[in-house]
Amino acid sequence: MPYVTSLFARKMVAAAGAGIDPKTTLAAAGIDHDAPWDPKVMIPAVAYYDMLEAMAEKVDVTELPLHVGASMRCDDYGALGLAWKAAPTLEGSCSRVERYARLWTGVVSYELRDNPRGTLFILHRSGERRLGLRLSNEATLASAVSLGREVCPVPLYPVEVFAQHATPKSKAFHETWFGCPVTFGADLDAVLFSKEAMERSNLLGDEGISRYLMSHLDAELADIPNAPPLVVQAKDAIAQALNEGGPKMTDIAKSLGLSARSFHRRLSEHGLSFQTLTEETRRELAEGLLRDQNYSLADVAFLVGFSEQSSFTRAFKRWFGKTPATYRKTYSQKAV
Repeated sequence: MPYVTSLFARKMVAAAGAGIDPKTTLAAAGIDHDAPWDPKVMIPAVAYYDMLEAMAEKVDVTELPLHVGASMRCDDYGALGLAWKAAPTLEGSCSRVERYARLWTGVVSYELRDNPRGTLFILHRSGERRLGLRLSNEATLASAVSLGREVCPVPLYPVEVFAQHATPKSKAFHETWFGCPVTFGADLDAVLFSKEAMERSNLLGDEGISRYLMSHLDAELADIPNAPPLVVQAKDAIAQALNEGGPKMTDIAKSLGLSARSFHRRLSEHGLSFQTLTEETRRELAEGLLRDQNYSLADVAFLVGFSEQSSFTRAFKRWFGKTPATYRKTYSQKAV
């Protein structure tokens, strides 16, 4: 099950103001309002999205993600925040996040990519483009800029900001806060920084401290458990069974030498259900097959267990916010 740090949820609630009840709102996401703020306390991503959507029913959330992003500080992220500050340049800071993002989220990864106008700091998050996910993405992009401004010796403004979801009811505040054009309905979620900004020395850049902190973060990263062998084996068995129709838990359990009851119990110990595991396998397999031009869209649909290509297209759009054809085209252009 994907998780995010409870810090994000607490920041969202704090920024929402008097329009919501903070204790009740946090409790619904499984967070004790009165407990100390600890970024290492994690909550399921779906609970976070549900919380944001419940807030949206009570207050105007158009500007909320920007206020939350603006409130983020390096010190909120512990050793990772210190590594961001100690990096010699903004590019170095961003590369720390690209490398160590797993320390505070299981749903997002980052990528630095060259662009003719500078460097893209890209946010990768799969899943349905539901409101909660969209708000979280905007807050994450704003956080990257806010943390950049904290270490930059001169005012920092991106070249452009991109978001895959549709434009909110107004983007005036977004463009004012970022200080640059904000393009919604884009092919990616990213902040574009100029080369000059990325190469500028950070205020507190210190290579010695940076090396020490990175060794500490490497140790923390090594402590994050990989997927349990049972989960890996189950995914392999599910992938093989997908093109033969819907995988059945009893059959997959039997192939692993387990009873259905024992299989269910062991998945539960890892916070998983058979349905969730099957969906994850479908999604990951579809993504991998679409990157291989040897498979037609109809082939991919069949191999991931859909009898009709239209059903596969609807499911894929729910997972990634775009059609399989668009995903393949975008991936092909990046690979060139």
